[in-house]
Amino acid sequence: MITHLVLDGVLEGALGVGIDIIDTAEPALPQRVLSLDGGPVRSGAGRTVCVTAATPAGAAEFGPGDVLVLPGPSASSPELVERLLAHPDTTLAAELVRRAAASGATVAASCSATFVLAAAGVLDGAEATTTWWLAPELARRFPPVRVRADRMVVDGGAVLTAGAAFAHADLLLAILARLRGQDAARRVAGYLVLDARMSQSRYMALEHLRADDPVVRAVRRYVAAHLTRQLGLAELAAAASVSPRTLARRLHAVLGVTPTDFVHRLRVEHASALLTTTRNSVDAVAAAVGYADAAAFRRVYRRYTGETPSATRSRSPLR
Repeated sequence: MITHLVLDGVLEGALGVGIDIIDTAEPALPQRVLSLDGGPVRSGAGRTVCVTAATPAGAAEFGPGDVLVLPGPSASSPELVERLLAHPDTTLAAELVRRAAASGATVAASCSATFVLAAAGVLDGAEATTTWWLAPELARRFPPVRVRADRMVVDGGAVLTAGAAFAHADLLLAILARLRGQDAARRVAGYLVLDARMSQSRYMALEHLRADDPVVRAVRRYVAAHLTRQLGLAELAAAASVSPRTLARRLHAVLGVTPTDFVHRLRVEHASALLTTTRNSVDAVAAAVGYADAAAFRRVYRRYTGETPSATRSRSPLR
């Protein structure tokens, strides 16, 4: 049995695509939608979301082979995450997650619901992902969790996590692959026209990640103005009027990245824009963002975006 646990603020699209993926499987797997009190909940868009049965989720039974999955509620900022974690429903949901996990069931969540799994303690010492712009917040609040913001889905065996809202589709495909096999998951993905996506990296926009921090803002401006040069830690720190050690700590605290990662991400971000807005060759783009070795650029680009420069270029209206 797959149980979709819906909390107030649930993202309708994530819940819907998850249900559709399981319904499309052949033979279809049994599934249900439950809420904590057995009643309907209000979605993030303010609409009523009905449940399968008036049974409170707390009364549900779980065992090996079952799956408890949480689509993310609408919590798009650290402030809203704070509100989510402080809500009594989150305490109840975390208790349910712990009980399901202890019974041998698989537990899974996407988007902001990964914070509920973290609050339940089932992610301690494990790798996990979440909405890419909330990854630093997850790392800050739950240090035992090894956050992988670049991953679309992290399969930890008994616990699975996925990234931003529509990574819920990738999460349910991973669950389907486990229950029915890879062929079944590929078949459903084909019917629903869902592409395999291993990484969130190419969707990550660094300017969204705490761009109000003065140190981050200063370093970002400096790197953007000197893209073609090789930049060392001391030079970057001087540009922000801080020590190298302070810069490294600040970038880790604010963005969850190292200075080297930050520079690479900015270069790759600029390269992606050039690939989709110009007809410059990949070698020329590499040189324009500071990579003298085009092969090295291709490796870095793939590491941070999950695709090749040519794949990005293929989506350009100028191709």
